[in-house]
Amino acid sequence: MDGGRDIKTKSQVKFRRFLSAVLKEPLSIGAIAPSSPYLAKYLIEGIRPGSRVIELGAGTGIVTQAILEAGVEPKDLIALEQNGDFADLLKERFPNIIVAKANALELKNHIGALDAPPDFVISGLPLMLFTIKQKTRLISQAFEVLGPSGFFHQFTYGGKCPVERSILDLIGLKATFLKLALLNLPPAFVYRLERR
Repeated sequence: MDGGRDIKTKSQVKFRRFLSAVLKEPLSIGAIAPSSPYLAKYLIEGIRPGSRVIELGAGTGIVTQAILEAGVEPKDLIALEQNGDFADLLKERFPNIIVAKANALELKNHIGALDAPPDFVISGLPLMLFTIKQKTRLISQAFEVLGPSGFFHQFTYGGKCPVERSILDLIGLKATFLKLALLNLPPAFVYRLERR
């Protein structure tokens, strides 16, 4: 019985921290609720033991947990989170991974701890709120650091890919729709970007 109470209490604490962050910085969070386990499962499609991953906008750690459960070694995961409360929560929950309190637009400055180029960049960032210039900078950096067959996974609430065709063409990428997470609040669409 006590174990169930602990889980509920931890979930409540995470949700309270999420809600507090949304109220303080609504535009930087870009969500009305933490990602669901269903969305996390779709975002990590293809990740397996031995994968090296950078997570952008790790939030409360729902996706981080799924990445680790997929078999990624803690030393092979870097989580970037700009919000200080979320970064502290991530450090508490996952003391063996690298958590950087950092803006994702500076992601190249935070990959030095990985032994080799990452295989995946998993993004929980609200790209619909980014300018074209910010998106171009972010996606360009991601593909500068990703290995030759690396993937960038992004979710959106808007249905269509949140990275414009002009950016994809400029960098030489293609976007593929992966899954619709209907049981997420709100429902979320998951896209994969990769080199052509």
